[in-house]
Amino acid sequence: MLRLNDLHVTFNVGTPTEVRALRGVNLDISPGEFVTVIGSNGAGKSTLLSAIVGAVRPSRGTIKLGAQDITDWPASKRAADVGRVFQEPRLGTCGSLSIEENLALAAKRGRRRGFSTALSGGRQFADKLARLGLGLEDRMSTPIGLLSGGQRQAVSLLMATLLPMKILVLDEHTAALDPAAAAKVLSLSAEIADADGLTVLMVTHSMGDALALGTRTILMDRGVVALDVSGEERRKLDIPALLQLFGKATGRVVDSDQMMLT
Repeated sequence: MLRLNDLHVTFNVGTPTEVRALRGVNLDISPGEFVTVIGSNGAGKSTLLSAIVGAVRPSRGTIKLGAQDITDWPASKRAADVGRVFQEPRLGTCGSLSIEENLALAAKRGRRRGFSTALSGGRQFADKLARLGLGLEDRMSTPIGLLSGGQRQAVSLLMATLLPMKILVLDEHTAALDPAAAAKVLSLSAEIADADGLTVLMVTHSMGDALALGTRTILMDRGVVALDVSGEERRKLDIPALLQLFGKATGRVVDSDQMMLT
């Protein structure tokens, strides 16, 4: 279980530009849950993920993964337990290296890295690439920088899930893709999560995707979790109903097209 308790993150403390990005987030995510996170710009979504992966240090509060308090762990120490796919495909891969070499590095996540597994892992990598259904298992020597954005993000997803982990973080991982590529990567995300029984936290700007994927949806606003729906209640929701629930919880009006709060 991932447990966030009274989590605060404040940037530029004590200055005129101080920003309270998270204001006491409490959140429990059970093993096997697929949680989608939505909210307007500045709601705290990306800061929440950054705190979980160790890219941002909390100002106050705790983060526990299972029985282990990881609040003060750097990102490098969390890497073996926390997988991440970035919004920009180039951030999760090395463009000058081949597909196989990128996978070899991912296979040593959380340990001392090198290319020792690149040759010996070839067949294993090909089998895993085949599950993407993109024909990349026949192009393992191709520099990953030559792939399309959707192909590269699909490989990034595979790299993040190559090893057993406790939680997978998807940081708006389809935002930089065209609609067709985004739909493919979302479908792969759901398939891999279901097949491998992964615990997933996915940030998205699409309310439709937030309701269509996963088992639970949380809506963030002004650095807190304003709404948390799952089970039968979530299954009955459409976008207007979700917005209505949010309005009741916060007393605010939502523009459904851009998820802008007024």
